[in-house]
Amino acid sequence: MHQKIGERFDGRVLDGGAPDGMQTFLVEPDLIVEVCRFLKEDPELRFDFLADVCGVDHYPEENRFEVVYHLYSIPFIMRARLKCRAGDPPKVPTVTGVWRTANWHERETYDMYGIQFDGHPDLRRIYMWEEFEGFPMRKDFPLKGYKDAYNPFGEDIDAGGRDD
Repeated sequence: MHQKIGERFDGRVLDGGAPDGMQTFLVEPDLIVEVCRFLKEDPELRFDFLADVCGVDHYPEENRFEVVYHLYSIPFIMRARLKCRAGDPPKVPTVTGVWRTANWHERETYDMYGIQFDGHPDLRRIYMWEEFEGFPMRKDFPLKGYKDAYNPFGEDIDAGGRDD
């Protein structure tokens, strides 16, 4: 798998090692759809199952948001992880055209982290109500949440998040 990706993408996809025994690749946002499509459609790989898409907040680093894709090849019993730094403001192209199940995974990641998925067919909140302020899984989100009609004990929105 590592060699095929290296040959196909001419060194533009970096090897992220194999923590926990899962081969990991570092992919730039402009390549994520092409890499995903290759992993799914290559007859020797066939990563036909997108198990998860999740966000990571590396606060207080610059370019702090990352999207992580967990893939599984059912025919060949292989796993892979793709990591993609989302930039500032955080956004990456949607992979719903490769795996339809990405629709809800990306909506969840948007709802919790505020990461935009360009081209997503229905990018809106999936857990929080539409009027909810902020993104609760960000590390700078106040631990008590923001004060509103549903949470009278939260911080005032003008107070901001963390002080560190």
